[in-house]
Amino acid sequence: MALQLRMLGTTSEDGKCPTLYEDVATGDIVVQGYTVTDPEDIAQLQNVLDGESFVRIPRELLTRFAPKE
Repeated sequence: MALQLRMLGTTSEDGKCPTLYEDVATGDIVVQGYTVTDPEDIAQLQNVLDGESFVRIPRELLTRFAPKE
């Protein structure tokens, strides 16, 4: 079943990323941002599971739009 996403907010202009979304069924947060691809950056990440990926977002996006609950 497809996710039903509700846009929480963005700090971008003209509809470009980054953006936060909420899965209305579960309350999970979906993050849209620029993919981290540099091998040296990725090497610093811990406990990475198959299928996981990483995106960069400005701190302001979380402090302005992430749910507090």
